[in-house]
Amino acid sequence: MAVITISRWCCSKGQEIAEKVAERLGYSCMSREVLLQASKEFGIPEFKLDRALHDAPSILDRITHGRERYVAFIRQAFLEAVQKDNAVYHGLAGHFFVEGVRHVLKVRIFADIEERARVEMERENLSREEALELLQKDDEERRGWSVALHGQDPADIRLYDLVFYLLKLRVEDVVDVLCMTAQLPQFQATPSSQKVLDNLVLAAQVKSAIVNKWPKAEVKADGGEVIVSIDALLSHHLEGDLARENKLRKQVAKLLTSLPGVKDVRVRVGPILEI
Repeated sequence: MAVITISRWCCSKGQEIAEKVAERLGYSCMSREVLLQASKEFGIPEFKLDRALHDAPSILDRITHGRERYVAFIRQAFLEAVQKDNAVYHGLAGHFFVEGVRHVLKVRIFADIEERARVEMERENLSREEALELLQKDDEERRGWSVALHGQDPADIRLYDLVFYLLKLRVEDVVDVLCMTAQLPQFQATPSSQKVLDNLVLAAQVKSAIVNKWPKAEVKADGGEVIVSIDALLSHHLEGDLARENKLRKQVAKLLTSLPGVKDVRVRVGPILEI
């Protein structure tokens, strides 16, 4: 079985396609459910999590690290949801969160701007000009978010396995192709690809556990072995101070002692190194 992520601009029929693919394959279908789970688990209002995924980065976000915290919680909720496989996710960020997981089918859907405007006009009772302006603003915010956090434009087709442009293609055509592709051998989970996903889940759980104290920390995991790399700003203050570095390692380890799946914790002050 596979995991399918569907990325698209607003009003591009991504939700309709995702729901039909999930129904035909017998998969779960997720989008807002991930935000609800993160909201429930971490006690963060859903609207704040939603803004973290949609609004363009602001100076305040960069100062308070609020966005890093919210995205860490969303990443954990998303990865835990797809860890069991057989899932279709439509929304932002999914394809970024599962980088390196071979059995994930990454999809991008584009739609004609006039058709998108027509849908927005009907949905929000807007004029054509108002709908186009709103769509352009939403597209730029989503692009800004992706570039700020991942350094990549979400419209870059190199990020995806399949790209569809809904002009001649019907929704049913796209659903047919996705259902067929999802059953190809290269998109079936294997022990090695599942291990990659399991490691991402554990790293996300660790990040959520420490993000309030070290929002810029990077985390990698491999079979229960965790490496936490502290951000450059903190490393500058700790550089050359062995006692403070050891204290930092103890603080991180203490936060993770009760986290299931963590067998060993190593803390590095500076750039993260490959396990």
